[in-house]
Amino acid sequence: MTDQTESRLYLDHAATTPMLPAAMAAVAEGAQGWANPSSPHAEGRAARAALEGARARIAAAYDWVGETILTSGASEALGIALGRSVATRRLISAVEHDAVIRAAAPTADVLRVGSDGLVDPTNLERVLAGQPTLVAVQWCNSETGVRQPIAAIAAIVHSAGGLLLVDAAQMPTGGDPDLASLADFIAISAHKRGGPPGVGALLVRDVGTLSPTGGQERGYRAGTENLPGALGFAAALAEPEDVAAMVPLRAKLDDAIVRSGGQIVASTAPRHPAIGSYRMVGLAAATQLIRFDMAGIAVSAGSACSSGSMKPSHVLGAMGWGVEASREVVRVSFGRSTTEADVDRFIKEWRTISRSARAFAA
Repeated sequence: MTDQTESRLYLDHAATTPMLPAAMAAVAEGAQGWANPSSPHAEGRAARAALEGARARIAAAYDWVGETILTSGASEALGIALGRSVATRRLISAVEHDAVIRAAAPTADVLRVGSDGLVDPTNLERVLAGQPTLVAVQWCNSETGVRQPIAAIAAIVHSAGGLLLVDAAQMPTGGDPDLASLADFIAISAHKRGGPPGVGALLVRDVGTLSPTGGQERGYRAGTENLPGALGFAAALAEPEDVAAMVPLRAKLDDAIVRSGGQIVASTAPRHPAIGSYRMVGLAAATQLIRFDMAGIAVSAGSACSSGSMKPSHVLGAMGWGVEASREVVRVSFGRSTTEADVDRFIKEWRTISRSARAFAA
């Protein structure tokens, strides 16, 4: 049990990260001056000006010079691209987020990955075979942290006359300076970056590759625009994230897990330093989550969108993990507030839980 004087430790930032004070202030300001940005009166025009200012700041944060369609989040952004791209074929990697799988089903082809969770560019080239296709590949897997070789993938997709959709919900601004020149569509989310929930964007290089449906957002998304959310999103993106500071933290955690008898998922693959998945051999993830929560530590099993069901992870399954092993994996994800002391506390609790599980098994 956690010491009552010890505060809770949040290590589930890949699911959502706490709103930043600047984002809260921006949302409050937007709510106070709220008017429908599509209304023609003075209040509506003022709201429109504020909305367009937020849109421009969001685009600039990702060095984006194409169209920026504001959405309710990355899931909707992905759905728009997958549902309305002019490409006639869809190809998604086997480790994509559930939102991609739902939006692409049932007609999309699935691209297998290796045991390291990576798409093989050579296999991609063979599968495309010169067919113009919308290819959906994530920048970073939300469960394992595995980074895909986006530059190599983009070159192959474009040489085949296709379009590349990148789920970049887990990517901080500045996380990949080349992405803006590589992707045709990029899905981003506010609440993963310290902004409010319920807002995101689809960055579109050429709107001619997307079929409009009418309504707001230049005719590409219907519904009243979320001005407070957009302002909060823009404010959050203006706050830098020190990803480099997470590198030694995750390295320390990786080393401790291995020394404690655990296993690192995709240890040989390039991974985002804020995300790591670990197997505690012999103890179900559901039990681990309860034990960590009782100790005042919040972690998860897989992505937040699927872990509630506790079904075996399709991501780990695609990487060749068996059902029993995959059910023993939890995810730890860092945020702006994570410190070395936080990592030390988690390691200590991991070892306590692991020792208890081994003793019980004996």
